[in-house]
Amino acid sequence: MKHLMLAFGVVHGMIALLFTAAALFLIVVGAQLGWHALQADSGLSAAQEVIEAIGILAAAVVALQIAETIIEEEVVRDADISAPTRVRRFLSRFFVVVVVALAIEGLVATFRAVHDDASELLYVAALVAGVGVLLAAWGVFIHLNRSAEELEPAAMEEAQAEDEKLKP
Repeated sequence: MKHLMLAFGVVHGMIALLFTAAALFLIVVGAQLGWHALQADSGLSAAQEVIEAIGILAAAVVALQIAETIIEEEVVRDADISAPTRVRRFLSRFFVVVVVALAIEGLVATFRAVHDDASELLYVAALVAGVGVLLAAWGVFIHLNRSAEELEPAAMEEAQAEDEKLKP
């Protein structure tokens, strides 16, 4: 069983490396878009390229955050994700990343739709509304789990002690 768990740790590490590689690639693409925008005529097209670069960089941040979460939760801590406290903490970290990335993508899509094709605004509105629903659901999740955390003070203390191990 130990060999199987070690294999899972190795696979999680490889997945985190792939997410990191994807993030680095997105950073390069975002930087190239930003550089191209600097060389273009200042105006609407340059602003749209900068906004597009911001969207790509937001995706890079998402990929890096997912890689960091995988490394911290599955490789360094070797956490038991079935523990309720772990699940709540993991989902909260993931929700933060997803909500922020989708909100930025909604902003990028709004600018693009307003300036390029106003018929796309309905889809953008659906995206932004979806982000609002996710944010509200996350708030409900946090509120409902506050009482669950009060029922498991030992699990919270253990999770916080593991957090201390990760600090430099």
